[in-house]
Amino acid sequence: MNKAQLEQYLAQEHIKLIEALSKIDENSTGVLFVLNNDGELCGAVSDGDIRRWILGNGIIDVDIRKIMNTNPKYLVEGERHRSREVMEYYEVRAIPIVDDAMHVVDIETLRKRCKGASASIAAPVIIMAGGQGTRLYPFTKILPKPLIPIGDIPIIERIINSFCEYGLKDYYVTVNYKKNMIKSYFSELDMNYYLTYVEEDQPLGTAGSIRLIDKQFNCPVFVTNCDTIVKTDYAELYEYHKQSRNVITIVTSLKNATIPYGVIHAKEDGEVISMEEKPHTSYFINTGMYIINPEIINLIPSGSMFHMTDLVNKALELKLRVGMYPVSEDSFLDMGEFEEMKRMEEKLS
Repeated sequence: MNKAQLEQYLAQEHIKLIEALSKIDENSTGVLFVLNNDGELCGAVSDGDIRRWILGNGIIDVDIRKIMNTNPKYLVEGERHRSREVMEYYEVRAIPIVDDAMHVVDIETLRKRCKGASASIAAPVIIMAGGQGTRLYPFTKILPKPLIPIGDIPIIERIINSFCEYGLKDYYVTVNYKKNMIKSYFSELDMNYYLTYVEEDQPLGTAGSIRLIDKQFNCPVFVTNCDTIVKTDYAELYEYHKQSRNVITIVTSLKNATIPYGVIHAKEDGEVISMEEKPHTSYFINTGMYIINPEIINLIPSGSMFHMTDLVNKALELKLRVGMYPVSEDSFLDMGEFEEMKRMEEKLS
């Protein structure tokens, strides 16, 4: 591994959470190794560590040293041959190789994520695929949005494949616009999962069609849009939902934005206090993926337009527990608009 590649896995202990999460996205191993001022290995932080910190504290403007594990796993040069064994044992995807001065000289990576038996989930998945996709005209005048290819594979098939990696087999696809094309496509596939179509006679929104499903679920259900992919550990997400006792868990993505102007801070009388040049701001956005408890489906009215956001607001009005599960900005891929679709293609290729 050359110096430039090595830098993707390393960070100084004083960097902020947002910057650390961005570097973790870049190296695609889910971990960052932290160095002190003398360049010595002093910690490690994973995307899971950062997620637990956000859920527990709600603070994102924090140095990574507040979050990191101060007893990281590592190997010395003479133990490099044990790297795969150690990574598989601890279920990590990267481990640093250090010299006698605890300087990181290399990183061994395990590109295939280790998954134990606990990674298999027995839960249904509802995919909302009935919309017209007007933001993607003129493509969606010819193809329904779920069948727009990302590379050589339609987006809806990529979504299903992501869930299939965690053993999910039971899929409900709500359809309306150009539904026969969607049915025709899947009829030609050799599927190792079960797919049930839920047909809308009229648009019912992102939640209204759920009431059309002719089945009583007895466990929490994944609900997702047909134009987004969330790259995260679905088994961990599902377990979090159950343990937190949420009735709805919203998967959120950290969004970083820069205001391209100087911002003025002033008193009520107009007196300028300070100026801030092109400030950065971060916030959590809704990815369009949820886990909902089956009893919450009864809050959806029958036969009328009703969105998932309406369902969330209804639950909040009733003082039911709604939680969020944060993922990094780079873990959320959206093809709702042309620029975002291009980004998705680049990432998945």
